[in-house]
Amino acid sequence: MDFSTINWLAVLVATLASFALGALWYSLLFSKTWQREVGMTEDMKVGVNLAKVFGTCLVLTAIMGTGMALIVQGHAPGMIDWYGGMLHGLFIGICFVATSTAINYLYQRKSVLLWAIDAGYQVTFLTMMGAILGAWQ
Repeated sequence: MDFSTINWLAVLVATLASFALGALWYSLLFSKTWQREVGMTEDMKVGVNLAKVFGTCLVLTAIMGTGMALIVQGHAPGMIDWYGGMLHGLFIGICFVATSTAINYLYQRKSVLLWAIDAGYQVTFLTMMGAILGAWQ
């Protein structure tokens, strides 16, 4: 693993794009359905330290972006473009993230709809992240 060759600007852009997608995904697109499926009430939102929640999510997303950059850069220079990066993100999202989330949700007795919302976001943002990182190789 060579962290010195990571394009940190690309990681930052991919992280911010993924974070923005999450804001859209869990507010405009699936807010009410997601809240219903997790059993969240309006009272549960009171007193939440949003800076801590969003800050931690941003850091964790940056870690994922760094990992994706390491995977994408593992190929010979010029061998990965936006499309190859996108496919890496898609396959990682489907084969590892969506499946491991499904396993957890099965044991936790969570709904298929909640899994589709959460795993769908993860697969979508990893696909987008891979495309961004692949484009900047």
